[in-house]
Amino acid sequence: MVGEAPDFWWNEQKVMRWLLLPVSWIYGFFARRRMERENVPVIDLPVLCVGNFTLGGTGKTPVVISLAEAAKKLGLNPGIVSRGYGGEIRSAHLVDAQMDKAREVGDEPLLLARHAPVAVATDRLEAAKLLKQKGCNFILMDDGFQSRRLFIDYALMVVDGLRGLGNNAVFPAGPLRAPLVTQLAYTDGVLMIGNGNKGNEVIHMAARAAKPLNFAHLMPSASDTVSGKKFLAFAGIGNPQKFFRSIEELEGKVEQTRIYADHHFYTDFDLDDITGTARTEHLSVATTAKDFARLKTDGQDKKLENLVVFDVEVQFDDADFCKQRINETLEAFKNRTFEE
Repeated sequence: MVGEAPDFWWNEQKVMRWLLLPVSWIYGFFARRRMERENVPVIDLPVLCVGNFTLGGTGKTPVVISLAEAAKKLGLNPGIVSRGYGGEIRSAHLVDAQMDKAREVGDEPLLLARHAPVAVATDRLEAAKLLKQKGCNFILMDDGFQSRRLFIDYALMVVDGLRGLGNNAVFPAGPLRAPLVTQLAYTDGVLMIGNGNKGNEVIHMAARAAKPLNFAHLMPSASDTVSGKKFLAFAGIGNPQKFFRSIEELEGKVEQTRIYADHHFYTDFDLDDITGTARTEHLSVATTAKDFARLKTDGQDKKLENLVVFDVEVQFDDADFCKQRINETLEAFKNRTFEE
């Protein structure tokens, strides 16, 4: 069960939260200083960042995909900037979804590259410049909100309605990437995905900070029939429980799980355990589209029998949500008041 966010991150009463608060204050101090830095690098293209307040998965990737598709419908040529987490490439590189491997560029860029050009780099400005050279005229930034390595015209923060902000503490005492008040100062809008225990907390937070709040849901899909099947489900993502729930939503039954670290690259031992257990227990095997991207580029997908791959699509409560956020980004870009 390695790889899951600590349980105490989502429970304010846990002792570990209080024990780690001194370290959290130090981390939060430097995270705040980083976000408040001056002279943020700028590119002369509109930039819409999709981020999250916390560590772990909230549903950013399908939101970026939806925004990219909407931008194309508006006549724009969007490009996506990604850090390429889990990949080895550091200098600016344009992702080739057919030739690149997840070990090189990361798993999320491979999924995003099906919808728009993607540039990965540790330096987000260099990635944006590469996209501009390739003819892109609208930048979508997948994550990178807290790093402030590229000027953002519109910052959209995605929150999971079930987990919310967790215990409201900064890492490592909790899941917040920086003090919430600092993050909210640079936030333009909040998108809550799904309903859950923390939904009201998110609504109150957005209201107190006077930030626009919109709502959406993740609609699961699968590469094969799910209803009535029993699964061994495995994942190396930020929020594996969300994936397991999606199987249940499609009327499958999760009999066993394997949880790995986010962006985990699978070993022969991992796959032997999965396939051996599934065969012995007469279970189908389930994983996510992100995990499959890693497996496929390493040729490991062929080792898994009866594999069903699960993906998600965002359904926005407001049908014009993406169009409105893109237009707000374009307007903010037009009204920039500093020298570039």
